Amino acid sequence: MSDCTDLSSYFSRCNSCRVESGCFMLYERPNYMGHQYFLSRGEYPDYHRWMGMSDSIRSCRMIPMMRGSHRMRMYERMEFGGQMMELMDDCTNFMDRFHMSDIQSCNVMEGHWLFYDQPHYRGRMYYMRPGEYRRYSDWGGMSSRIGSIRRIMDY
Repeated sequence: MSDCTDLSSYFSRCNSCRVESGCFMLYERPNYMGHQYFLSRGEYPDYHRWMGMSDSIRSCRMIPMMRGSHRMRMYERMEFGGQMMELMDDCTNFMDRFHMSDIQSCNVMEGHWLFYDQPHYRGRMYYMRPGEYRRYSDWGGMSSRIGSIRRIMDY
């Protein structure tokens, strides 16, 4: 029902999950670190259903639902430098749309978003809350490569 920085006192392995309402990000390590997995309302009978790499879930974050607008600015260099791109809708293929594949920094001004490291909403996910991300490691990225971006909306 809320954020939890360390789930290890509740269970050692997570093989299935049911989200009764809302949306959550699951993290493979405590303190919202490691691989991230987005879960919306529904049943997940095994960790493969949420695209999990293993049964290790150590923290979770509840995602507040928004009905308003979404807006973010992405930059080709760290610390908001270089070319700036603004996005207000979903982007299935970042390279096709912006003719680049790397984002070094980002300012999420409105809404909550998911970055994916591959096109068509595939691959590793990164949850983006409103705020400033001065380098890709600030959102947990292993690299600056972005393949697609999706708004998290109240469906």
